Amino acid sequence: MDKFVIRGGNPLIGTIRVSGAKNSALPCMAAAILTEDEVTLENIPQVRDIETERRLLASMGAEVELGYGRAQHRTTISCRTLSDPEAKYEIVKTMRASSLVLGPLVARAGMARVAMPGGCAIGGRPIDLHIKGLEKMGATITQEHGYLEARASRLKGAHLVFDKITVTGTEDLLMAAVLAEGETLMENCAREPEVTDLAALLVAMGARIDGAGTSTMRIQGVTSLHGARYRINPDRIEAGTFLVAGAITRGDLIVANCNPSHLSAIIAKLEEAGARIDILSSDSVRVRADGALKAADISTEEYPGFPTDMQAQYMALATQAEGVSMVKENIFENRFMHVQELVRMGANIKVDGRSATVRGSARLSAAAVMCSDLRASASLVLAALVADGESILDRVYHMDRGYERIEEKLRGVGAQIRRMGNVFASRQDPVEAD
Repeated sequence: MDKFVIRGGNPLIGTIRVSGAKNSALPCMAAAILTEDEVTLENIPQVRDIETERRLLASMGAEVELGYGRAQHRTTISCRTLSDPEAKYEIVKTMRASSLVLGPLVARAGMARVAMPGGCAIGGRPIDLHIKGLEKMGATITQEHGYLEARASRLKGAHLVFDKITVTGTEDLLMAAVLAEGETLMENCAREPEVTDLAALLVAMGARIDGAGTSTMRIQGVTSLHGARYRINPDRIEAGTFLVAGAITRGDLIVANCNPSHLSAIIAKLEEAGARIDILSSDSVRVRADGALKAADISTEEYPGFPTDMQAQYMALATQAEGVSMVKENIFENRFMHVQELVRMGANIKVDGRSATVRGSARLSAAAVMCSDLRASASLVLAALVADGESILDRVYHMDRGYERIEEKLRGVGAQIRRMGNVFASRQDPVEAD
């Protein structure tokens, strides 16, 4: 099992490039189910979840080409034949996005059989909002033996109001609605850039969608979609992680190939904490922290608020700030699993329910620590970059789900980090959440 060995103490200096957004690429790959034509997606990140999605689509009968290199990070998907519209447990158990194929399969093939998402490290992700929406659109849904089975001769447009904001629920029902008969009105939608990315691809494929990026979307169903070529947005969470890395190491780091407009909440909080942020262009941001970092509170919210996927990384930064920071987690009920590992490295953190109190100016020392989920893993990398001595991070397959070759990128800007073990693509590891 792979490990990272990290020796702390080096400021990160130079330019680091952000990969495409995993959380955009996964629903966009699922959207290829909606057409018989080829869909080509560019700026695809080389991470484990993408390979799992490729295997999932291929198991249904799709032809999926996935290539990486200097000139391309792209996939071409042809779902001309969907011989087996089923998301099998043995494939999707290692990825949390299995529910994203439910809507497009019912819309295109008239039926879907999808393994139920199970529990996960950071909290449950109930699929009931997906089910309620599809039932309102005319689907009949049954559950047995750990699978959901949905059937509909053709989905009908409906008025859908989400009880709570859900990114995957918005994406799944949006894909279902584009081929439904008539108009679908969706309210209390997620506004994340990943939802907007998916909507832009669907429009390029011939869908009729108004209101993407707002809480209300109106979709006029069409009878068929065609192929398209689309470039995935940069990963805002990877970009945010690198901005924190530059600040926590007191470096001078340019984060390139990002979208600064997607990082507003993160940038504002880093500036409040004492980092100097300069937006250099439409796709690059510079971070410096040559003075003392200051305590600043965060409260995670749906976009455009401070993202839950950056909470763990920010907590690592807060351990190095002067004063006391309050961290409140509003999205997931169990997203403080990194705390015990940070404490083992010398952090002073107390958890009370969904809130954590971080007393800063901690002198972190190297330790052997265990990665528990994707973003918790990122926080431990950040802590290790400033800890005294050499830390060993175990179970870094979690990192490989969502960060493309992060050790190589960090090493390129001065980090002392190396990988020990096998390459991630050769293994299948336990499921966890993003």
